[in-house]
Amino acid sequence: MTTPRPTTTPRTTATPASASAAAAVPAPPRWAVRAAHAAAVTALPAGLWRLGLTLGWHGGYTDAGYHAVGFTGWDAVWPLTLSVLTEALALLTLGLVRPWGTVPPRWVPLLGGRPVNPRRVVLAASLGAAGLTVLWTPFLAWWAVPHPNMTPQGHLLVGFLYLPAVAWGPLLAAVTVSYHRRHRAAAA
Repeated sequence: MTTPRPTTTPRTTATPASASAAAAVPAPPRWAVRAAHAAAVTALPAGLWRLGLTLGWHGGYTDAGYHAVGFTGWDAVWPLTLSVLTEALALLTLGLVRPWGTVPPRWVPLLGGRPVNPRRVVLAASLGAAGLTVLWTPFLAWWAVPHPNMTPQGHLLVGFLYLPAVAWGPLLAAVTVSYHRRHRAAAA
C-alpha cells in the first residue's frame, strides 16, 4: 500500500496576516512616491565626492589641504563607511511608499514577514527628518564660510554637491506624513 504524498503549497514571502496588513493600506499618492525617490538620492552627490577623495582625487582641496585631511590608507575607511551608511539610510525612505515598509521581506532579521508597528515607523522617520534638517540646514551657508584648504572652484563644487542633502530632511518629513495618513486610514 502506498501512502499519499502530501501536497505542498508554494512558499510565499508573506503570511496571510501580513499579506492582509499590506493590502489594507492605501497606495501612496504619486507626490509621496516621487518625494521618496528624490530623498533616496539626496545623499548620492556628496557620497560620490567622498568616494572620489578616497581614490586620490583632490575634489576641490588644495594639495596641502588634501594631505592634511588624510584620505589615504586606513584614514580612507571613514569616508567610505560614511558614504555607504548615508546612502543606505537615504534608501530606507523608499520603505515609506513600498509594501516592505509595512511588512518587511522574510529575509530581514527579526522583522521579516511580520507587519511593523506604523507608530514606531512614524516615530523613527520623524526623528530622522528632524535630525537631518538640523544637520544639513547649515550647509545653506556653505559659501559664506571661508574654507582655506580648498580652491575657489572646489569650494563652489563642494557646496553644490552637498546642497541636495539640505532637502533630505524636509522630503523625509513629507513622506512620513503621507505614511502616517495612509496607515491611520487603514486602521480606521
